[in-house]
Amino acid sequence: MTADISLFFEAFHFLRPWLLVCAAPVLWTWWRLRKRRGATGGNNGWLAPHLAAALTVPGNSVKRMQPIDVISLVLLLLVAAVAGPSWTRVPTPFAAQTAPLVVVMQVTQSMQNTDVAPERLARARQKTMDLLALRSGARTALVAFAGTAHVVVPMSEDPGVMQPYLEGLTTAVMPIEGQNIQAGFATAQALLAREGASGGVVFMVDELSASAAAELAEVWGQDDSAEDGAVVSEAVASMSFLFMLPEGTALPQVPDGMSATRVTPDNRDVTEVERSLASAFRRAQLEDEAQPWEDRGVWLAWPALALLLLWFRRGMAVRWAGQAAMVLWLLQPGQVQAEGWRDWFLTPDQQGWRAFERKDYADAAEAFEDPYMRGVALYRGGQYETAAQEMARLETADAAFLQGMAHLKSRGYRDGVRAFERALEMEPEHKGAQQNLPISKAIVEYVETTREQSDTGEDSGIGADDVVFDNESGRGEDTQIEVPQDEVPAHLSTEQWMRTVDTRTEDFLKQRFRLEAAREEQP
Repeated sequence: MTADISLFFEAFHFLRPWLLVCAAPVLWTWWRLRKRRGATGGNNGWLAPHLAAALTVPGNSVKRMQPIDVISLVLLLLVAAVAGPSWTRVPTPFAAQTAPLVVVMQVTQSMQNTDVAPERLARARQKTMDLLALRSGARTALVAFAGTAHVVVPMSEDPGVMQPYLEGLTTAVMPIEGQNIQAGFATAQALLAREGASGGVVFMVDELSASAAAELAEVWGQDDSAEDGAVVSEAVASMSFLFMLPEGTALPQVPDGMSATRVTPDNRDVTEVERSLASAFRRAQLEDEAQPWEDRGVWLAWPALALLLLWFRRGMAVRWAGQAAMVLWLLQPGQVQAEGWRDWFLTPDQQGWRAFERKDYADAAEAFEDPYMRGVALYRGGQYETAAQEMARLETADAAFLQGMAHLKSRGYRDGVRAFERALEMEPEHKGAQQNLPISKAIVEYVETTREQSDTGEDSGIGADDVVFDNESGRGEDTQIEVPQDEVPAHLSTEQWMRTVDTRTEDFLKQRFRLEAAREEQP
C-alpha cells in the first residue's frame, strides 16, 4: 500500500497545468466576499452596526459555511478537473493488463522437511495454485531448479494446465542435486524476454545464501546509483521470495529491491507477492513513453456534483433555482429517460471504456463513438470480420494492424498480409506489423504449398465439416481437411488427458529433465 501511494505521488501531474490560473479569480472573489461578510456582520450594510448587534444572535457566523464557500469549492474542483489530473497511462488494448509471472520452485531434499505442514514442497505447490487463482488467468509459467533448472510449464493463461505438472513435481524428477538458483533465474528471465512486456519472478524456496543473493542482484541488473533501486533489466521488473519456513524462523536477507515473505496458513503471503508484482507492473507502464497519459479529470466531477446537493439546504439555495430546474426538466422530456441517466455524467466513449474494462465487449462496441476503440471492442468480442471492416475505414498504422489481426483470426491470411503491409507503409517501425507480417506470409505459403501437394486433378465436393482456405494464386486444388464424425474425440480436460497417458507425469518430467541436462553437458 505504501508503495502504491508513493507511486501515485511520483506520477501525479496535470496534463494542462496552465488552466490552473483560472483558480486565481475564484480564490480572489471568495476572499473578497468572505472579508465583506466579516466586516458587515452579515447584514450587507443594510442596518446600522448598533441595530444589527441588537437584532442578531451573537455567534461566529463568519466561520460557518456560506453559499460562497460551496460554490467556490465547486468551481475549484471543476478547474482542477479541466486541468487534467493524471497519474496513469492509457492501457494498450492489445497488451495484457497484468504482468506475466514465472514461478521458480526449489525442488531439493531440504524441501521435503515437514516443519511446514504437510511438507515444504507440498506447501509450495499449494501456494502456486493459490497464486494462480489470485491472478485470474494471467500468463504464468513454472520453472523447477535443483542442480539444474528446467521449464516445467511455459507461459499459459490456463491454471488447469499447471496442476497435473505440479502434482508430478517431486525431488525424484531432478537429474542433478544442488541448489543452482542462478540457473532458475536465467531460465525465468529467458521466458519473460519472449513476452514483450516486463514481468515478475517469484521464488518458492526455503533458503538463500548470501553469495546466491549477491549473484542474483548482479545478474538482475540492479542499479545502485539510481533512486529507489531502479532496475536495469527490461524483462524482469519484480522479484519476490516466498520462503517455506515455519513461524519464528529468521528470514534470509534478500537484496534491495526484492521482497521477502514467509509462507502463511492463509493467502496473505500470495496476496503480498501479487501486490508487489502489480506495483512493479504499474511502474513499468508509467515509464512507457509510447503510451499517452490518462485524463482522470472526471474523478473530480463527482465530488463537485455532491457538493451541489448542499444547495438544497434551507438558506443555501436561491428560491427560483428549483423552479428553473423543473422548467428545464419539462422542456426536454424526450432527452430525460430512466435508462439514459449515464449520458448526464459520461460521454459515449467513457461509457464504452467502462464496459470494455468489465469485458462486456458487445456493449462497449455499441457505446463507443471512437471508430478505433469500437473496432478493438469488436475484435475482443470475437466479431473479427466486422472489426476488419471497421478498421478498413481508418488511415492509421494501428488500425491497419488491427485489421490484419482480425483477418488472421477469420482465416483471411492473404488479406492479413495486405493489412500488415499497409501498416508498415504508414509506420515502418510498427512492431506489431513487423512481427506478424512474416508469420502471415509463412501461413499463406504453407497453405498454397499444401494445395499443390494435394492437387489430384479430381473435382470433389466440399462436405459440411471440411475446412477450405482461399486460393487466390491458384496453386493447386482448394485444400480440404475432412473430419470424419466418428473420429472426433470428445473434449477432454487437462487432468483427463493426463490420465489417458500411460506414463505418469512424474516419470515424464524425470525423463525430459534428464534429457535436457544431458544436452547441457554436451560441448
